[in-house]
Amino acid sequence: MSFAWYYSAVFGGKSKKERQRFYLLPGQGGRNYFRKQRVILSWTVAISLLLGLVLAVLMYWLSRPRV
Repeated sequence: MSFAWYYSAVFGGKSKKERQRFYLLPGQGGRNYFRKQRVILSWTVAISLLLGLVLAVLMYWLSRPRV
């Protein structure tokens, strides 16, 4: 990297590099992305509640006094 290019870009000079462009694939942005995140969040909450219930029942069953 040349120092002249670095200093010109830092002090407000125009960069010679073309602005980096990217294109989103389906499901990586916009409404599809938020829908995917909502599905992941709902599955995470459901699985964690189920796992918590299973652990609570297991701990209750193990802590019962044995006759």
